[in-house]
Amino acid sequence: MKSPSTPVHPFDLLAVDGLLTDEEREIRRTVRAAADRELRPHIAGWFEKGEIPARELARTLGGLGVLGMHLEGYGCAGTGSVAYGLACLELEAVDSGLRSLVSVQGSLAMYAIWKYGSEEQKQRWLPKMAAGEYIGCFGLTEPDAGSDPGAMRTNAKRDGSDWVLNGTKMWITNGSVADVAVVWARTEDGVRGFLVPAGTPGFSAPEIKMKLSLRASVTSELVLEDVRLPADAMLPEARGLSGPLGCLNEARFGIVFGALGAARDCLETAISYARDRTVFARSLASYQLTQQKLADMAVELGKGMLLALHLGRLKDAGLITAEQISVGKLNNVREAIAIARECRTILGANGITLEYPVLRHANNLESVLTYEGTSEVHSLVIGKALTGEQAFR
Repeated sequence: MKSPSTPVHPFDLLAVDGLLTDEEREIRRTVRAAADRELRPHIAGWFEKGEIPARELARTLGGLGVLGMHLEGYGCAGTGSVAYGLACLELEAVDSGLRSLVSVQGSLAMYAIWKYGSEEQKQRWLPKMAAGEYIGCFGLTEPDAGSDPGAMRTNAKRDGSDWVLNGTKMWITNGSVADVAVVWARTEDGVRGFLVPAGTPGFSAPEIKMKLSLRASVTSELVLEDVRLPADAMLPEARGLSGPLGCLNEARFGIVFGALGAARDCLETAISYARDRTVFARSLASYQLTQQKLADMAVELGKGMLLALHLGRLKDAGLITAEQISVGKLNNVREAIAIARECRTILGANGITLEYPVLRHANNLESVLTYEGTSEVHSLVIGKALTGEQAFR
């Protein structure tokens, strides 16, 4: 019987490494090593319990330099977009909940302050957020305003020199552990952003439990009942929905890479399992049907990686558009969840246990498919770009 040849890693099929710089490869290696050493041994237990040591994780990730790593100054690393994307990929290869913590901290909360905040706000919050000493969250989605943020009901009204906020936000990652919430509210001057420190009277963040997805992540409501803030709590440079939507594009970009990490972990697991598993006196990997599944998944994973790298280069050049990010988010999350589900079939009954990561990834990707813009919304963004016609309403 002919002995099997040395297997090729899925990314090696298209020589992806040759498209990266030495610095990008080193950042990827560093994040992967730290994730394998400090996060992966614990993730199945965190997922099963539905709890994570958020404060400890934030400090660990801050020490690794991945919180707001693509931002300049204020203790941030100032890396390129591709390097940031690769870090997201390696974190999501462990669990989408961990990448969500980093995305919300760096691409939503920190980015909002960095892009739209005053110098005083930046100095107060960003260095400690970059170090993981402070945790931030981003309050945009509401119970009745998800895909249509323009329908938000949360409002901010002037009372002398203060602002008074009332409303409810929903599905907020990091909410109940955050030191500061970036809250978007309707004012007489349009939608504006506000920084709400934890402990402000009238502000609470009850955690959402009984989740079947993103269990290794903190998800909360934000409740604002006559929350009084000083005038300087408002982000001065954000006016209208372009503010929060600009932050969402930052987070969506990280997902373009991150989802591929979950898919890669599933495919690596399925290949290893198929090579070791014996069925009818042969390895499962030696059957044509198994190889067809693996080949199809490797091709889609490789295509997704090439798309992500292309978008990263466009972003670093300052040329990326919102519809291009929508292409990446739509395609890569859709293919990642398909890969996770197909890998589960290769593992059979073993695929439904937490001994293997594939169904955990599939469950998490159900949330990733929805947040930062559903597949339907991204399809309409692309459709508008192709036709010039607005189909949202």
